[in-house]
Amino acid sequence: MPSATLYAPIFSSAFLKLINLLADTNKVALATTTYTPDTDLHDFFNDITNEASGTGYTAGGATLANDTFVYTAGTNTWRYDADDVSWPSSTITARYAIVYDSTPGTAATNPLMCLFDFDTNQSTSNGTFAIAWNASGLWEITS
Repeated sequence: MPSATLYAPIFSSAFLKLINLLADTNKVALATTTYTPDTDLHDFFNDITNEASGTGYTAGGATLANDTFVYTAGTNTWRYDADDVSWPSSTITARYAIVYDSTPGTAATNPLMCLFDFDTNQSTSNGTFAIAWNASGLWEITS
């Protein structure tokens, strides 16, 4: 799994209390190769164009389960993690995975968190589209 690239506005969203990592519902959505990521300017889910579609995939993506946000004092590292996700019996083609907070409720108010670029299109044909997060978590920040 490639490492995450944080959307820069995540910090504004966090400081303005638009994101509550462990209390809110966080999701991962898939986008096609025709989405052009802009991690400096894209701030809400309405900036995500060309979301993937197909059998077994629901618009808006899958809910992240058992997420954690942990600080490790020895390394001054904050780490966000969640269970791996999958779409069984699916026919999907995607290039990107986008993690966002869906609790505010509309695409224009749901803050983006991070982006994963698979580097090439990943596809399933009546199979399981699975994302196995890095063993160290979805993303981490070292202070």
